[in-house]
Amino acid sequence: MEEGLTQLLHWTTRSIEVVGIIVIVIGTIVATVTFLRDRTAGNVSDSFHRFRSGLGRAILLGLEFLVAADIINTVAIEPTMESVLVLGGIVLIRTFLSFSLEVEIEGRWPWRRAQAPRHPN
Repeated sequence: MEEGLTQLLHWTTRSIEVVGIIVIVIGTIVATVTFLRDRTAGNVSDSFHRFRSGLGRAILLGLEFLVAADIINTVAIEPTMESVLVLGGIVLIRTFLSFSLEVEIEGRWPWRRAQAPRHPN
């Protein structure tokens, strides 16, 4: 019974990893095709920014899936101190990467988000 659960968890983590990879690949393809279409249509001014934004968002979403798979793998399948430390390192690196990508996409620090406009009553 326990071996069956372990196998199910392995398949689950692998499936989540595959989804993350697919998200990154499809996002890269969509961002590239959109970029090339914009460039050939003559919309050069914003095409590069939109390309970087679309690519960054695809990478961020894919990384979320990959981190989720790592967490499931570490907590449910291999709960050793070594695997927990490796997970901690991976999460730190991916968190820093996600943070950097978000700053790059938005062009400002996350805590400096634009305030919603206030309408007078």
